[in-house]
Amino acid sequence: MTSERPLAQLRREYALTGLAEADLAPTWWAQLGRWLAEAQSLREPNAVVLATASGDAAPSARTVLLKGFDEAGLVVFTNLTSRKAREVAENPRATLLFPWFDLERQVVVEGAVAQVPRAQTEAYFRTRPRGAQIGAWASHQSAVIPSRGALEARRAELEERFAGQDVPVPHFWGGLRLTPTAVEFWQGRPDRLHDRLRFRSTADGWVVERLSP
Repeated sequence: MTSERPLAQLRREYALTGLAEADLAPTWWAQLGRWLAEAQSLREPNAVVLATASGDAAPSARTVLLKGFDEAGLVVFTNLTSRKAREVAENPRATLLFPWFDLERQVVVEGAVAQVPRAQTEAYFRTRPRGAQIGAWASHQSAVIPSRGALEARRAELEERFAGQDVPVPHFWGGLRLTPTAVEFWQGRPDRLHDRLRFRSTADGWVVERLSP
């Protein structure tokens, strides 16, 4: 029988800065924009962990890339037959987590999820590199495949099919928008007494709350 390996040697203090109520922008989307701008020195600052759950409450999570946000919500794009999209169809709520370790920060966004209008999907798809457009067609995301070779063969077949023309938007591909009900801004502090300030939607508008660490 093996015992747990202690990780005490990995402990560290968080002491870069604090987060006071007076530091916050007036809205969650302005504050998110501010922190995203300050995270631009990081690798993949728009990488977010998207957590979903199936209709019978089995959770799953994966890292995706945020492709846009405004006061209406945060948008990612995906294969609409993927596990995450199927789970959102069954249980249209999700959480997004920005893990900005080097800044000792994270942002947690909770809310409802729905597909974006098709016109928005098509406009974004046209900005993707051609290789990524082909890839969207080639991947039956989350499905079991026999080998890497099968995937490469599918890509080659599609490159030949769409040679000399624009790659159309797959009918099974689209955007998902998470409309927040709560957005928490977390700043690490010494002795694990972290700052946690949450924008929460109410019937009377957004309120800001401080959460215990």
